[in-house]
Amino acid sequence: MNDETSTLPTPDKGWRKARTGQSLPESHRTIAVPQGAGFWRKLMAFSGPGYLVAVGYMDPGNWATDLAGGSRFGYTLLSVILLSNLMAILLQSLCLKLGIVTGRDLAQACRDHYSMPVSTMLWLLCEVAICACDLAEVIGTAIALNLLFGIPLVWGVCLTALDVLLVLWLAHRGFRWLESLVISLVVIIGLCFGLEILFSKPLIRDVLGGFLPAFEIIKNPEMLYIAIGILGATVMPHNLYLHSSIVQTRKYEQNSGGKREAIKFATIDSTVALMFALFINAAILIVAAATFHQQGRHDVAEIQDAYKLLAPMLGVGIAGILFAIALLASGQNSTLTGTLAGQIVMEGFLNIRLRPWLRRLITRGIAIIPAAIVAGLYGESGTAKLLVFSQVLLSLQLPFAVIPLVIFTSEKTKMGEFANPLWVKLLAWVTTAIIVILNVKLLLDFVGLTGRGGS
Repeated sequence: MNDETSTLPTPDKGWRKARTGQSLPESHRTIAVPQGAGFWRKLMAFSGPGYLVAVGYMDPGNWATDLAGGSRFGYTLLSVILLSNLMAILLQSLCLKLGIVTGRDLAQACRDHYSMPVSTMLWLLCEVAICACDLAEVIGTAIALNLLFGIPLVWGVCLTALDVLLVLWLAHRGFRWLESLVISLVVIIGLCFGLEILFSKPLIRDVLGGFLPAFEIIKNPEMLYIAIGILGATVMPHNLYLHSSIVQTRKYEQNSGGKREAIKFATIDSTVALMFALFINAAILIVAAATFHQQGRHDVAEIQDAYKLLAPMLGVGIAGILFAIALLASGQNSTLTGTLAGQIVMEGFLNIRLRPWLRRLITRGIAIIPAAIVAGLYGESGTAKLLVFSQVLLSLQLPFAVIPLVIFTSEKTKMGEFANPLWVKLLAWVTTAIIVILNVKLLLDFVGLTGRGGS
């Protein structure tokens, strides 16, 4: 035992400030990991956090960008979805490693590493990203309620505040209950889109060709705008904070062997869950390309239009209903994980605790106000544009979460033997560079600094 623990980093070595508390304390180390059990039993014990993270990769914001990309550009942007998913797998593996090894989530790590002004700036940027994400969830859920039950968009936006009651009930029941509900809703989304793909009958050759990168994506400002939206909707900033916290709900041994095992099983959980998210994202774009782009409807970028056109264009009456059910499941799932992310970020950066229902009401209120105003003034068209813009806003915040993550997990003083090896460092920094370069390109094109502005 002494030999094992000797290679572990000391809790406060390499940090500006000492560790001051547990991440998500009400759920910290509440789920037991059976000692001496076989591979599959241990994998089941560690399975769950990856799916809570994967939910953020298939939220309503993805729908708007994937529908726009598929209807306008066919299968071309499948390569962006694949690239984004590979980035997500790498970055989420770094997040879980940070949480398991240091006992800090990413927000706590930023607070303990940076000065107060820098930490405060990072917190504010993260709060903007969470509000943008929450905005997408609010709009998506409201649209689903409108499509399924005819509830006006403005009232649907207001009704989304009631999910606080569900969060409170699940929190009282235990973390496994939350994971079980999230996984169940993910399965529903997967089944709905599995059927949609069967109905739309895409050509396998064209689908496979779409996964090959095309230089046109960089050259075409309009295509790049949607591509950046897909990137922002796939690699979610708040997920990086979320994952580094919820992996600590498992009660693994606090020594070198225990942490190494926890990293292994948590990485498997995360990778499998994110591959499922890849299927969902790709399915949305594939259905849009096979149904709308193939028949010359390149203007379908709004969820409501897709719902109305799916059934008549596919000749399957239930296609639109399945689409709306999946959207409702996606929106509700995202609100549950958004609650945790908001709590983790505020507590981690500021070292203060608010009751989860109060934290959720604050975040949801900030998202509801602009969504309700846009829905009231501009209706369906305005909410669709707001949905895509929220995803681009998320992408612009990404570097401020990714860069600290790569720095922390690469430092041996912080991570000990678990510090990123050279090949992981290279991959991580290449991923970071791609994110930063694409965002700079987006800003230059759409702010008009290159003289080739677009919208």
